[in-house]
This record gives sequence, structure tokens and C-alpha cells, in this order.
Amino acid sequence: MSQQIASPVATALAEAANAAGYAPSIHNTQPWSWRVGPERLELFAVRDRQLAATDPDARLMTLSCGAALHHARLALLAHGWSARVRHLPDPARPDLLADLVADEPVEMTPDAVRMVWAMRVRHTDRRPVSDEPVPPAVEATLTAAADGLARLHWLTADQVVELAAAACRAGEIAAEDPLVRAELAYWTSRSAPAGTGLPPDVLPARPPETTVPARDYGSPGTLPIGPGHDRQARYAVLYGDDDEPTAWLRAGEALAAVWLTAVGEGVSVVPLSGAVEVPATRGILRGLLSGIGFPYLVLRLGIMGAGGPPATPRLPAERTVDVDRT
Repeated sequence: MSQQIASPVATALAEAANAAGYAPSIHNTQPWSWRVGPERLELFAVRDRQLAATDPDARLMTLSCGAALHHARLALLAHGWSARVRHLPDPARPDLLADLVADEPVEMTPDAVRMVWAMRVRHTDRRPVSDEPVPPAVEATLTAAADGLARLHWLTADQVVELAAAACRAGEIAAEDPLVRAELAYWTSRSAPAGTGLPPDVLPARPPETTVPARDYGSPGTLPIGPGHDRQARYAVLYGDDDEPTAWLRAGEALAAVWLTAVGEGVSVVPLSGAVEVPATRGILRGLLSGIGFPYLVLRLGIMGAGGPPATPRLPAERTVDVDRT
């Protein structure tokens, strides 16, 4: 990244790739890398940061990369460039998940600038939510944010009970799998690559009182959770029509769009992937959708109180962004 990039569009592309590093990812693995060309970005999956035991089909890795793709496209727009995106553009290169081609200059909008700000302040707060409910109008806004990429299904009270049972069962299955336990221990320890993983200050010091059980990380963190129960939390399933890599990528873009919109509305988002990781409980989630779609992720949404955890660490740009100097 030290060599100067010649053209304004290439500079904007490199900046967009850097900004994509703020995207959320499973266990903060950041399983992506970018190649910056004169007029395009190429997004690659980094298999070394795939959770082989937890996510053998790369569903959550691909979804994470889709969130990074959304962030790059948004950052490029904030720099004054529109872009065309192709998902999985080359069958001979399966790790090339997408390319993003700068199209033409556009006017920078306040909305794009605000969303880039939201990218930088977004974080995951695993504490119980406050007693303030999410307004119905905000739910509608978040639903609209996903539209065209994936869809949100808001769960009824009875469905939340079914979700809680599925999450509990998924947690039991994960606890019985030594490979999954070892993988989780790695990404919550100092063994994880610097700039990745989940440090103790973002993990609860004790299990929070939540309707849907939180993931058991194996050892407590240092985040004080305080009193309270998330009775006012809302739960939604992010889903779509297909269960294949292109759909997972688009679901990641939808996740990022919903999350950044939620930041602007003062709503906390916690992704819950446990029930998606286990085939049996993923089937239960599909039942909650009446079989009309495939679940990609569960989201807990709510209004948080003051304070909260810091953002998780990020890999330096030189680890994720390669500038083509040819």
C-alpha cells in the first residue's frame, strides 16, 4: 500500500477495500482479501480463516465476505463512484467471490457518508437489551433495508420459544464436538492472528439472561453485563430463496445493509449463527419460515443502554488488500 496509485478511481477502489475491513464476520475471522486493479476490485475468500469444523460448507464465511462486499461498494459510493458487482464471476476460480467494477462518477450523498460513519462505529453488544421496545416503524425500515438482497422474517412470541429450543439444542451439539470447541477456543484466545478473533472485553463476564440462549464461548470474558433481561428484544431470521454461494453472498450484503441502517436508528444487532451451523436446527429454522425459504442467520435486535463493549480488532490493510502495480 506504500506505492502511490495513479488514477483517482484506483485510489477510491483501494480506499473502499480498506473500509471493507470494518465488516462483521463470524468470530471476527475476516475471511476475505482484495485485489485492487486500475478499474476493479476482486474479492477472494481466504480459506485459512474459514471455520472448517463450525462452517464446513463455507456458508457463514461467504456471508461474511458478502458483508465486506457491501461495505466496499458503499465506501466507493461515498467516494463518488458507482459500481457494478458480479457474484462468482469465474467458475474456474471458486475463491474469487465477486468483482466490483467502477462504473461512473456520481454525486456523493449525505446518506452514503452517514452509512460509512455507521460502518466505523458498528459493533456487537452481547449484553441484554433495555426495556425500551423497537418501534414498529423501525422494524419496517430494517425490513426494507434487506429487500432485493435477502428478506427478514420477524418471529412471533411462539416462534421465539421454538428458536430458543433450537439454539439450546445447537449449543449442546456444539459442546459435544471437540473440533468445534477447539476452533472456538482458538478464535477467542491469543492464538488467533493479531487483529482477528474475539478478545475478552467483547464477551460477557457471565451468561446474560436472554430469552434465546447465547453462544457458550467456553470461558467467560470481561464484559460486565449488568442487570436486566432481554424481554424487549426482537428476533428475525435473515433468509432467501436459495441455499447456495451466490445467495449467501447476497445475504451478507443484506446483513450489512440492515445492520448499518439499525445503527442509524439506535438499534443494536447481534447475529446468532448457532442454530444455522447445525443441520438439524437449521431445519427447525426453515420450519419457522413455513418452508418458503432458506435461513442464513438469526438476528437479535433491541435498544441498548449506555456503555458497552469496544469494537473488535481489525487486520491491517496490508494483510487484506493487494494493489496491482502492473
